[in-house]
Amino acid sequence: MTLEAIRYRAGSLQILNQLLLPHETVYEELRSVQDGYEAIKSMKVRGAPAIAIVGCLSLAVELRAGAGGEDPVGFIRESLCHLTSARPTAVNMGRAARELMEFTENESMEKSGDQLRESVIRCIEEMLERDVNDNKKIGNYGAQHILSGVPRDSVTILTHCNTGSLATAGYGTALGVVRSLHTLGRLKRVYCTETRPYNQGARLTAYEAVAEGFPATLITDSMASLTMREKNITAVVVGADRVVANGDTANKVGTYQLAIAAKHHGIPFYVAAPSTSCDLSLESGRDIVIEERPAEELTSINGVPVAAPGFQPEQQSVTNKTEPFSHVGIEVWNPGFDVTPHQLITGGIITELGVFLPSELQAALTGRLTAL
Repeated sequence: MTLEAIRYRAGSLQILNQLLLPHETVYEELRSVQDGYEAIKSMKVRGAPAIAIVGCLSLAVELRAGAGGEDPVGFIRESLCHLTSARPTAVNMGRAARELMEFTENESMEKSGDQLRESVIRCIEEMLERDVNDNKKIGNYGAQHILSGVPRDSVTILTHCNTGSLATAGYGTALGVVRSLHTLGRLKRVYCTETRPYNQGARLTAYEAVAEGFPATLITDSMASLTMREKNITAVVVGADRVVANGDTANKVGTYQLAIAAKHHGIPFYVAAPSTSCDLSLESGRDIVIEERPAEELTSINGVPVAAPGFQPEQQSVTNKTEPFSHVGIEVWNPGFDVTPHQLITGGIITELGVFLPSELQAALTGRLTAL
């Protein structure tokens, strides 16, 4: 069984509210671009490919209802700008917005009103289908590349965050590689990190693994190095929210330290990402805007405070009474992503076009884009 994060038919879009997993499986209807924006911002839907698909589909739903009136081009432009601002680190939404806006402007030279709306809706629906097909190619290319180094044995993978069906339109990127290995009968086990502070590994990857029957073990983020040393890890495979021209990669915070640990242990480190997650306009990871998330994600779990609180005057000890007290509590730094330098991506970058070293990626993508 492949889990569905997105349910779409003409005029109707439902998303699986991932904030409620694994305890509740609730699909929510998105009826407008604003609904899409809020679902992305609040992380009811997450994962760079899924963000782009849900954002664009929310636009398709509103266009189907006749939004934009006599100026659909203006409405589409404003909507795409709004959706892109929801989570800026993930490149897919911005790239999809640029492509869709270019398509809209070209179509508007010959079409208007309902005809233009229908053309844009069809373009968005094709994005959905293409994303699933690209994910399957990523899974197959990645599995074959990993297996080429271990021709007969089953393999053990370590992964981070959630990169499966719940993070994409279907199948997955890094977890798609795991899925392909499992289908081939060559997956011994996948170790998934809990992925603090939002616990996407514990809540989502573990949920997918159990639902789909993968042999899987959950570990805390702080166990990763020990797991590499003790559990015979074949490869580390992670996803990406943005890969830039030199191969530096932004992904869920905690990825960078996994790459350092994998390098120390001599374990190949792979990044699995569609070409839509690659941004050749940025030269290096220093140019990537890193989203910072609310402090409450660290200081509480499901609304229950777990970090040092602020103190009221009556809570101060007698020996401490001359010291100033804080109403705020512990300060928090909560970047949602970190950047892994390309030198640490030793296995390669897995795309729907094949597996490339970071130094090869730009040439490979440029050739693909030129061919188009």
